[in-house]
Amino acid sequence: MPSQKAEKMHTHIRPTAVSRIMRSPIFRFVCLCILCGYQIICFAGSACVEKSADPRKIMAGFELALKTQDALNNAHTELAMIARVGQDLSEYQLNYSHLGWVRKSEDGRWIVMHELNRCGTAESGLFDEGLANFFMDDPYKYEALILIPDPEIAQKIRRVLLSETSKQLHTANYNMLAFPFSTRYQNSNQWGLEVLASALADEASVQNRTQAQTWLKAANYHASTLEIPMLKRLGARMFRANIAFDDHPMNRRMAGHIDTVTVESVQAFLQSKDEHLRAITVK
Repeated sequence: MPSQKAEKMHTHIRPTAVSRIMRSPIFRFVCLCILCGYQIICFAGSACVEKSADPRKIMAGFELALKTQDALNNAHTELAMIARVGQDLSEYQLNYSHLGWVRKSEDGRWIVMHELNRCGTAESGLFDEGLANFFMDDPYKYEALILIPDPEIAQKIRRVLLSETSKQLHTANYNMLAFPFSTRYQNSNQWGLEVLASALADEASVQNRTQAQTWLKAANYHASTLEIPMLKRLGARMFRANIAFDDHPMNRRMAGHIDTVTVESVQAFLQSKDEHLRAITVK
């Protein structure tokens, strides 16, 4: 039975007032924005939602991790780029949502270093995780992409990962759709790309994000362009803390052309710089 306080609160909004609110253009706009907010694409770092453990999904994640481990061992490499299918991005002609750099430790374990969004907030952090954890984030599809660079390039990437530069290239201000040539925000794939930039350039000359982005421009890195209409952008910005568009050029943003770093764009760039690059798909 509701308390007297609750009853008084309920009487403050009369049925006629509710009807007027529901018929108002602002109310309808907000409802549309909510709907569009749920339709916006999701890269790594989706909001934390407590779910009961699904044994089948846990097993599938472990199986993919073991297959990926076998593929890495059989490739006779010490480092690779690894990507997962966290969300269905087919609407944007994309398959993989999130990447990390995986390296072999001295004791033979494979460690993934990647940037992760903190529970749908506007912040991120850098994490070292095992392969199993990498595939336990309730993926849309149990599939992995492994990119194995030329050994010389792999050693350069490894040195960057194990140095302070990898931290200097990280920005905690997270934006799922961060513009590739702005340091205001960063998404997970962007951190991985900027680590690659430091490795491919002279490591001493690329030690921060501004230097990395200057080098990427000169090296002809091309971002992926996502076509996102205004209403969907507004809904995403209003209802998701980890999405912003104010770092994008005004003319591109108003036209609905959102340029951002994706796994596919990083793969294409690495292929253009490494003729010996090997790609392995694990399912």
